[in-house]
Amino acid sequence: MLPFAVERRDPSSAARAGVLETPHGPVATPAFMPVGTAGTVKGLAAWELERIAPGMVLANTYHLMLRPGVDVLQRLGGLHRFMGWDGPILTDSGGYQVFSLSERARLDEDGVTFASHIDGSRHRLTPESAVELQARFGVDVAMVLDECLPYPVDPARARESVDRSVRWAVRSLQEAERRGEHGWQGGIFAIQQGSLDRELRASCTARLVEHPFDGFAIGGLAVGEPPEALHEAVAMAAPMLPEDRPRYLMGVGYPEDLLHAVDCGVDLFDCVLPTRSARTGKVFTSRGDLVIKNARFRDDPEPLDPDCPCPTCRRYSRGALRHYFVSGEATSVVLLTIHNLTYFVSLMRGAREAIMARRWSEYRDAALAARGLACREEVS
Repeated sequence: MLPFAVERRDPSSAARAGVLETPHGPVATPAFMPVGTAGTVKGLAAWELERIAPGMVLANTYHLMLRPGVDVLQRLGGLHRFMGWDGPILTDSGGYQVFSLSERARLDEDGVTFASHIDGSRHRLTPESAVELQARFGVDVAMVLDECLPYPVDPARARESVDRSVRWAVRSLQEAERRGEHGWQGGIFAIQQGSLDRELRASCTARLVEHPFDGFAIGGLAVGEPPEALHEAVAMAAPMLPEDRPRYLMGVGYPEDLLHAVDCGVDLFDCVLPTRSARTGKVFTSRGDLVIKNARFRDDPEPLDPDCPCPTCRRYSRGALRHYFVSGEATSVVLLTIHNLTYFVSLMRGAREAIMARRWSEYRDAALAARGLACREEVS
């Protein structure tokens, strides 16, 4: 298994700081992973990503298998070379994307057949083929193929789905072990499912931990449930997962969601929110969130965030950034993406430093107070 060590635990919560060792280097946790769905973080060249310095980035199997395809990626030297990124990469198995296109997909016990959203061509994913693809990409961490549950979900349907996801996880692990025998050095994470049902999540976890997965993810959240339900589910689900393995909360979320999850003992995060928000002019700062196209920023000489070290905040005013955005300049998306990702990555880097320095609760409370909890509505 990929080595993972918890270096320090917060005495007043479940927050912890650790290190996950991967073939492309260590990942210090807690950590936020920028999303490079199709092999690039939208709006950023690899050297800008290196400047932001996330511990690991995420790409997506579904999108990469469709375009450019695994054969092309292998001919071009693997996903790391393709992305121009030398650090660790985690890939989602594609299960979420397939099941979000449910009208295009047909599920059976062996896997799922689906129509491409690009050209309608038919494709097949099984637990084995999803792992094979990720191993051929050359990633550091692969995810098992699972069935992502909608919200809300019928209890009987949820039980059926969880049972299938566990069976698929075991098959995924077996394929990962076969790939390891042929030279792949990456690890594989299982995914805990169960919607908001405590009994289902506990049952799913109990069956998954019988097997030597490198880490465990909390799946099936951030799919439409209210923020309060999300927080309750994370607080319920995280302690069920093994202490000696990394815990990954998939697809979440707002900064306050990340801080709450760190408090619950979660180590890894990813979300499209910082990059997607940049493309619509939404900006996250340590002092609350901004919508840069608003007229009130027309003559504003201040940076987006006076406390942010990113090049955008060091060189550009809010007024200039508003002008670029409303003028349709592509530069505005690049500059806002750099800032938003710097904020998210720095937030988790600061969380780690605070845990290591035994001042986590002060850091958490100050970060939440500085942002304010009403900012979610402003950027909705």
